[in-house]
Amino acid sequence: MRILLVEDEKTLADTLRRGLANEGFVVDVTHDGVSGLWAATENPYDVVLLDLMLPLKNGYDVLREMRSRSIWTPVMMLTAKDGEYDQTDAFDLGADDYLTKPFSFLVLVARIRALIRRGAPERPVILSLGSLSLDPVARTVRRGAEPITLTPREYGLLQYLMRRHDQVVSKAEILDNVWDPDFDGRDNVVEVYIGYLRRKIDSPFGVQTLSTVRGMGYRLTAD
Repeated sequence: MRILLVEDEKTLADTLRRGLANEGFVVDVTHDGVSGLWAATENPYDVVLLDLMLPLKNGYDVLREMRSRSIWTPVMMLTAKDGEYDQTDAFDLGADDYLTKPFSFLVLVARIRALIRRGAPERPVILSLGSLSLDPVARTVRRGAEPITLTPREYGLLQYLMRRHDQVVSKAEILDNVWDPDFDGRDNVVEVYIGYLRRKIDSPFGVQTLSTVRGMGYRLTAD
């Protein structure tokens, strides 16, 4: 079994390489995002272990470009960052697992073996709802063939609503999942951004897919 380890901490990388070699894995090591992306693109691997904070190109960008090139090798993110939004971003981009440093080597090996057993099925990453589509890898939104430009907050809101399509979601749920945990402003900010979103994904196209359910919240449906 062949593994690519992309890790800029050279002492840690060498320790992991030797440990994994003792477990019977063949391990290639690179120390920056550009080299890691090149290796992942040019060689077949069973698993890629990808650090988040890398020189030249960070782990998010490496993963995004891998998936945009239809490279479906299972990817486990290795990072010192443990925020839930970091994990959510990684999974949205197509990560298969996420391990926070420091971690148990035995747990790492067990998770690698689980990823190998699961394999790398080709999977669609584009979210579609009627004529509306959102590509988490390219971070693009389209209504049919027409591109729609969104701010990062509008994009996050749309992505959440598309994942919960046809369901009524409350302001509180939207704040919990789209805004930062320490946000202490008024919940009418949700109404404001719902209005922004409607003017971009509905009004120019003569459709009404983002509706308000009075007293309950909002619902996104297909046109």
